[in-house]
Amino acid sequence: MLEDREVTSLLGSKKSREFRSGFVSVIGRPNAGKSTLLNHLLGQKVLIMSDKPQTTRNRIQCILTEERGQVIFLDTPGIHKPKHKLGEFMVGTAKESMREVDVILYVVDLSADFGPGEEYIIAMLKQTKTPCVLALNKVDLLNKEQLMRKVQQFSQMADFKAIVPISAKTGENTDELLNVIFNQLSSGPMYYPEDEVTDQPERFIMAELVREKVLQLTHDEIPHSIAVVIEEVQEKKTLVKVRALVVVERESQKGIIIGSGGKQLKEIGRLARQDIEALLGSPVFLELWVKVKKDWRNRLDSLRNYGYGKEKE
Repeated sequence: MLEDREVTSLLGSKKSREFRSGFVSVIGRPNAGKSTLLNHLLGQKVLIMSDKPQTTRNRIQCILTEERGQVIFLDTPGIHKPKHKLGEFMVGTAKESMREVDVILYVVDLSADFGPGEEYIIAMLKQTKTPCVLALNKVDLLNKEQLMRKVQQFSQMADFKAIVPISAKTGENTDELLNVIFNQLSSGPMYYPEDEVTDQPERFIMAELVREKVLQLTHDEIPHSIAVVIEEVQEKKTLVKVRALVVVERESQKGIIIGSGGKQLKEIGRLARQDIEALLGSPVFLELWVKVKKDWRNRLDSLRNYGYGKEKE
């Protein structure tokens, strides 16, 4: 039998007039839907999305401000078994984000089979005293009986403050999830101005938007061996000129991204430019270049140059 504390509607029913604030680490397996969920909660696109796992590489703070309070979500890379130094950095970033936060939001993909990956995350959660809320994502793909079995299964694995079935894609029950999160927060200050939605600079977001289009258009031909660097941003009278460098590991990958007659690269640029214009609120001239840097994911100097890792060990 499920205990009352595990029924999401009970935890979400209480409301308070006090201003609450705090930090929430969003963790889960690759492709669990973390970025999709946060974009929905924020009401705008801040994080890039892809149907490929391990899309998020850095810890990105997303800021949600309402009359009742402010939540700073820490979007993290999917927790997985790393195969290179970039992967080690990504998993380390996710683990580090769980420290000194007020709440952990654990997102699970209901359409995926339960396996060692989830067992590993749950083992980590058992070692922390931080309150954890479990969001069971993609509820729209299950019937009621299947969902109840999943809820029952996970409720026996860890001491979750609440288990909330949601659909990040459709928005189903995400308001309830937000209620649950606010109920776990204490009274606190407004850490960021109410009009800010991320702590990341515009250059970082522009680079991510370009990387998203590469992932979307190259399908499985290009794995996660690309990096994007914004080399130059010039504000002209009528537009903003952006120069971006797409880094790959092999010449064959460079050819795929450029495409026959440069058509693929032009399409990547066209789609990325639209999103960057929406971000900046200004016409944009986007110039893309592709460069080969062999085995850059295993080179510490390259990782630092491309925005991953720390300056000091």
